[in-house]
Amino acid sequence: MVKEDAGMSVPFAATALDGLDDFETWSAECLLPAVGSSVATARSLVRRELTGQGCAAFLDDCQLIVSELVTNAVRHAGTAFALRLRGTTEWVYGEVYDTGGMPPRPRDPRPESTDGRGLMIVAALAASWGYAPGVCGGKIVWFVLGDS
Repeated sequence: MVKEDAGMSVPFAATALDGLDDFETWSAECLLPAVGSSVATARSLVRRELTGQGCAAFLDDCQLIVSELVTNAVRHAGTAFALRLRGTTEWVYGEVYDTGGMPPRPRDPRPESTDGRGLMIVAALAASWGYAPGVCGGKIVWFVLGDS
């Protein structure tokens, strides 16, 4: 079972990066601890990979999306998590896997709230996004930027 953003579809598969071998793509992944500094580490990985792969057009949006998803993993799952990226010069696919069992839940924050807008930001920037249960438990929150 895959939960998706309204009107969007999973671009590849619930196991995300598997099955993309038909494309000439680049990929990167890392395992990070559930600490606040992991947000900056994840953004640095995004910057290094997208710049090095000629995907700078996606850099700002991808860094912001990854920041929001990693922050959610740190705050709500509280365990190590994995960040995976794959792309071409025309699209970038990313996912954050954590062991938390609860699916991501967009909130409707009050205007004076200082948090609760992360998934709204993801939805506004991504061409598509959603989540799927992990094969061994937990969940994958994925996003696509560009034309997949």
